[in-house]
Amino acid sequence: MALNFRKLIILSSIVFIVASLDVFIFMTQPMKINQSFEYEIKRGASVSVLSRSLYNQGILSRPYYLSIYARITGQASQLKVGEYTIEPGMTPFSLLKIIVAGRVRQYSITLVEGNNYWQMLEQVRQSPHLEHTLTNISDEQIMSHLGYDNQHPEGRFYPDTYHFPRGTTDVEFLRRAYDQMELHLAEAWQGRDEGLPFKTPYEALIMASIVEKESALASERTVIAGVFINRLRKRMRLQTDPTVIYGLGKNFDGDIRFRDLRTDTPYNTYTRSGLPPTPIAMPGIEAIKAVMHPESTDYLYFVAIGDGKGSHAFSSTLAEHESLVDKYQRKKRRNKK
Repeated sequence: MALNFRKLIILSSIVFIVASLDVFIFMTQPMKINQSFEYEIKRGASVSVLSRSLYNQGILSRPYYLSIYARITGQASQLKVGEYTIEPGMTPFSLLKIIVAGRVRQYSITLVEGNNYWQMLEQVRQSPHLEHTLTNISDEQIMSHLGYDNQHPEGRFYPDTYHFPRGTTDVEFLRRAYDQMELHLAEAWQGRDEGLPFKTPYEALIMASIVEKESALASERTVIAGVFINRLRKRMRLQTDPTVIYGLGKNFDGDIRFRDLRTDTPYNTYTRSGLPPTPIAMPGIEAIKAVMHPESTDYLYFVAIGDGKGSHAFSSTLAEHESLVDKYQRKKRRNKK
């Protein structure tokens, strides 16, 4: 009797070892996948549901093996909700690993330096991968939903590429971009040069947005920042076209005219002194740094030279500036005629 019992134990052990080896081989062999596809783990879904679904698609030959392995290892209750990319060469083991780790598929939106708030918001609203909750409400209401009451939205969101899983809300996305701008602005403000004509980081942000719109070349950013800061210090009007264009809003048709420069709005820096009331675009980190560390010159003016690269000619006096304008702008217009 004892001998038979020992035989039974040995036989059971052999069966267990063979079965375990079979499960191990199954879990470590690539699944039958010809091309990548997306699979969504929904709230409340189980390993059995996952296994059966993959079996029905001809990907798993023994779905119960995946379920058994997940239960034995304690991973059956650790599945993370989300959308996953299942790729050729993936094994049941690696599939379970990414789902337990929550390595969901990431989508992205790139907020572009120099775009204004409405352009940025349109990007967010056009994304099919975000959950949209901020529809048919005003800009003031949007900022309130984000938790930033009584703040103008322009320039508040940091231009960068943001990755996120499907189902992220537009509120979560915008709050993240807002927080990034706050972080970068605070860091730059903390290390700013002494003697800048800004009382608050927000004033520096306004200036950075102007520099962003006026500087096409990275090499000119600190020089252009220096020009505007020199003008502020001398209490000269900034006289920059991008602020006028921003003030025109939807009325701007792509061609700025002399009458536009004379039409007063809160953003017309030809008719009003000092900074405009808000930023006019999303400044990038280089524009922010340029404002915090402007190049020290005696320049007060600059004019585009029309070289197709966005280069400018800089000058310290009005007479020199008029000469450069005549050289690069007026003569060019006359030649076109």
